[in-house]
Amino acid sequence: MSALKIKKGSSKHSAYNLRPNFSDVQETHTLAVLVENEPGVLARVIGLFSGRGYNIDSLTVAEVDREGHLSRITIVTTGTPQVIEQIKAQLGRIVPVHDVHDLTVEGRSVERELALIKVSGSGDKRVEALRLADIFRAHVVDSTLESFVFQITGTPDKIDAFADLMRPLGLLEVARTGVAALSRGT
Repeated sequence: MSALKIKKGSSKHSAYNLRPNFSDVQETHTLAVLVENEPGVLARVIGLFSGRGYNIDSLTVAEVDREGHLSRITIVTTGTPQVIEQIKAQLGRIVPVHDVHDLTVEGRSVERELALIKVSGSGDKRVEALRLADIFRAHVVDSTLESFVFQITGTPDKIDAFADLMRPLGLLEVARTGVAALSRGT
């Protein structure tokens, strides 16, 4: 027997310590922020992100309560768990913010986005674009002899997949609304 004994787990280079450093893991979160519907509120919220170098993957804003003068801002952002917590805390400190919900951690939610996708093409490419649109439940909202404009709703992943399939068929232009999200019922 060797005089050298190694304790299990004592080495930082052990096969038992191969877990990633969780402080470096990037997560995508959907935040729903209820705010006063007044001039400058969106600029303050966006200023928080730009001033600290946080990225916004998707942003939608709309009035949700006309009588109460409230709007809902839905933000999809990516960061480490610590950064996400910091964003939520800082959003909550902005004066016209009423409520901040992290739909990603609060339970199941429904996320949808709308996109308009313009595709050119003729012959077989045109037929293939229409076939794929049918599979993805996209609707033709404009048609000329040279192009189609499709309307598609669904998750961001579904819209990405549809756009990726349209690229070789003549994708010309994409316009997206950004994610709208609500927590699911109990």
